Formats: sequence, C-alpha cells, structure tokens
Amino acid sequence: MAQLSPVLKQATPVVVDRGEGVYLYDTTGKRNLDFTAGIGVTSTGHCHPRVVAAAQAQIGKLIHGQYTTVMHKPMLELTEKLGEVLPPGLDSLFFSNSGSEGVEAALRLARQATGRPNVIVFQGGFHGRTVAAATMTTSGTRFSAGFSPLMGGVHVAPFPNAYRYGWDVGTATKFALRELDYLFATVTAPHETAAFFIEPVLGEGGYVPANTEFFAGLCERADRHGILLVIDEVQTGFGRTGKFWGHDHFDVRPDIVVIAKGLASGFPLSGIAASTELMSKAWPGSQGGTYGGNAVSCAAAAETLSVIKDEGLVENAASRGEQLLAGARLIADKTPRIGDVRGLGLLVGSEFTTSDGEPDNPTAQAAQKAAAERGLLLLTCGAHMNVVRMIPPLIVTAEQIDEALEIWADAVASVTKS
Repeated sequence: MAQLSPVLKQATPVVVDRGEGVYLYDTTGKRNLDFTAGIGVTSTGHCHPRVVAAAQAQIGKLIHGQYTTVMHKPMLELTEKLGEVLPPGLDSLFFSNSGSEGVEAALRLARQATGRPNVIVFQGGFHGRTVAAATMTTSGTRFSAGFSPLMGGVHVAPFPNAYRYGWDVGTATKFALRELDYLFATVTAPHETAAFFIEPVLGEGGYVPANTEFFAGLCERADRHGILLVIDEVQTGFGRTGKFWGHDHFDVRPDIVVIAKGLASGFPLSGIAASTELMSKAWPGSQGGTYGGNAVSCAAAAETLSVIKDEGLVENAASRGEQLLAGARLIADKTPRIGDVRGLGLLVGSEFTTSDGEPDNPTAQAAQKAAAERGLLLLTCGAHMNVVRMIPPLIVTAEQIDEALEIWADAVASVTKS
C-alpha cells in the first residue's frame, strides 16, 4: 500500500474534511481556528465564495492553456489587476508556480541583466527548497543539508535581528550595514554583485521585521554600486503585514519583487515583477514553464485581488494585527519563557527562551501542540524552531482574534507552569 514519505512530519494531528473562512473542520466534525492559513496562503480564508465561483467558472471553460503556446483571458485580467497594485515602475510580469520558482527566476534575471555572478542574501532568510533557492536560504540547515554541493556565488550578510544579538534596533542595524561593507571588502566585490535578496520580515527565520534605516542603507549601496534590490514578498505580500507590500513599511522601491502564497487564495501561482526595461534584459528562452500562469489559478488570483480590495482586507490586517500583537505580548508578560513577541500585521511570532536566554525548542513545541489540542492551529519557525507563529487569514475578525488569544493563553500557561 502506498503512503506519504515518512519524513513529511505533520505540524498538527488534524485530518481536514472541509475549510470555511478562518476555520478548518476535521473528519470528526471538530472546528479548528486555522492560524496557519496554509503557511500564509489562504489570504481570503478557506473557500471564499467569490474565489470558489471564479475558479469553478474557469474550470468549465479552460483548465490549462500553456502560456508560451497560447494566451488566455484570466492571465491577461490578472496582469492588468496586478498593474494596479505593483510598486511604481514594476510593469512587467513573469508567472510560475511556487515561491522557489519565483526566486530562481529573479536570480536568473538579476545575473543575466547585470552580467555579474554573485548575490547577497541575509542571515535568517528563507527563499525556497530548490537548489538555488535553498542555497540562498539561511533560516535553517534543514532546507539545504544533505545534497551538496550547493550553488556558488551566494554570500550571506547579517540581518538586523536585534533580539538575537541582544541589542537595540539601531545598534543591530549599524552592525548589519557595517558587516555588509566588510563583505564587499573581503568576499564579493560590489562590481561582481548582481543583487541583494531580502524578505521585509524574516519568515521561516523567526518573524523578524526589517526597518527603514536598514533598507535605506541597502538602497544607498545598491544605487552606488549598480546592484539590484530583489524583495521576496512571498509571505509578506498581498496585505499580510497591514500594508499591501511588506516593503511599504520601509519607504523602499525594489527592482524586482517575488510574489506567491496569498496571491491566489490557495491555488498554486507565483511570479516576479520588474520594469519592462529590466525584464527585457532576460535572455531569450530563459523564462517559461509548463504550468506557470495556469488559467484556473489566474482566475482565482484575479478574484482574490478584488476581494482584498472590496472587503478592505489590507486595513483589516493592520487593525487585527495590532490586536493580535498586543494580546500576544500580554500573554508573554505573564511568563519568562517567552522572551520576545514581534511581527507586522497578521504575522506575529512568540519566541520561547530559557532562563539564561537560550532558544527553548521543547517549550515552543509543547505550546504549539497544546494549542492544537484546544482547537487553535499554529506553526513554529526560527533556526531553532522555538518561535510560535500566528498567520490567520486576512478576513479574521476581532472576535476570532480574542478567541485565539484565549486559547493561546491557556496553552502557554499549561506548558510553562513551574
């Protein structure tokens, strides 16, 4: 009898029968608050009626139209709608399936456009699991171990992770920029560096936001040396952080944006956006793929963008995110086992540490499990998997946030009693 790979470990014991909004119902009928959102994918909630209707209508017309062979209306409509929300100047799109594919497309474009071999990524970043994307990932060795040699030309600079260093944000930022300059002097010369790749908020790396001063430093160096700024918005885009793009918090204009996850409410779709001038520097034949820009996924994505706009979901993510962050901090104040609570919008992470400040994986895992037993589904992240993260759909209500916080408080109390 066939079975799933034994290395696929489930984060929760739930076997889902159906999803509705913020809830997942298991095969026994139990209702669970889903604060994982498929790792930030189901932005409009599970099975939003408008997204379902758009997908159903498209399935009856055209399921797959390979988009370097034929063009189809859902892709054209999606391209037009994305043009209304993309950062200024980014008016050219290439579609693929997964975040990893999007990152690799951005890497290929950056190297071809600049003629330079190297890229710089930042400590704690996650960019995917395929060979190039995994090479660029430093949020945990589990993503890159065991299939070396990895791709060359990738160099790692510090991210201004103030809590990890035990500093204030300003000190961490100055350190990170100083070390970036040292990297230029010792490892990859600026004229050999094609691009910076960075997440506005470290995702798998522990839900650590960047800051305006750090991005200003990156932009100044990018402009001075002709280096492209690639912002990985796979987890932070489409309203997740309380602004449409995660980088909108930091007054920065990227050269390339990578998109995926919340774009299509659960249908597989990703892509990159750049200026037409920059995208035109990709080599002929370097962009393509069998399933990229799938017609059903594009129809779902176009409707997702409409739902986000019509239902004010970016604004909801901002207000509900403030509520969630404040509530999680109040819970942390009651136990020394949570050393830090941080995030932007509906990306909130609680980092568990021991009495001497070391990562506390066992307690984080126990708290996540206790929450699941009580009907609140959460995930862990961070290099030591000691950060419990909350990623509810953007449609979450104030009442659902309160319910989740009540469950979380009980779960934390149950595993941190002396």
